[in-house]
Amino acid sequence: MIILSGNELSIDEKGLEFLVERVFFKSIDLLGGLKQLAEFRTLTWLPSLARAAFAVVLREEYLKSEDDIAQFIGLTRNTVRNILRADPDLAMYKIKHIEELSAEEKRELKVHTAGGVAKLAYKLVKDGQDSQTMLEFCHTMAGEALKAASCESPWAYLVLKHTKGIGYPIVDANVLADRLSSIQIKGLNGAEVAKGLLYPIKTPAKLLHEIKEYLEAKV
Repeated sequence: MIILSGNELSIDEKGLEFLVERVFFKSIDLLGGLKQLAEFRTLTWLPSLARAAFAVVLREEYLKSEDDIAQFIGLTRNTVRNILRADPDLAMYKIKHIEELSAEEKRELKVHTAGGVAKLAYKLVKDGQDSQTMLEFCHTMAGEALKAASCESPWAYLVLKHTKGIGYPIVDANVLADRLSSIQIKGLNGAEVAKGLLYPIKTPAKLLHEIKEYLEAKV
């Protein structure tokens, strides 16, 4: 059970939980997804991943001590230390060779592996490489919201519709141009717009923002 008792630690809990969720979902991606975890019978790792995500974010973003982190998420100081000292490369190596491990070795993996995976996931998220599953969900929800609201900018809905499934961050204008070449964005060909944007583009929201900025500059 994760115990959130951060009032005394002056933490923006909404901001904390949002980043922790991003790290948690990215961690699941790194482990091969929920289906892979189910196949390896390691769904019991999910609470460990969640705690590790909290520990890593609290240390890296809020510079909290091991004692503060232990208090915040209800773990011992030694467990927190093991999470924070875990080696991401070693964790990923063990994940790739999990079938070769004994049952006892698998049980011992939880804390160290969760810590290593969470540290790698945090780094990737900060570099703009969020969980593709999470991005797809946000992408779909944003598109549905725009459609339901009869948005004054119909191009935004079209952009989201035609970029569904694209990988983020988008670093190549040609990849986006290919997706948008069949649509018009305020009288401009989508491919032309795509080639005028600033890259990398890390999220669907950033994509819409960059297009809006480009269109305003054209006025």
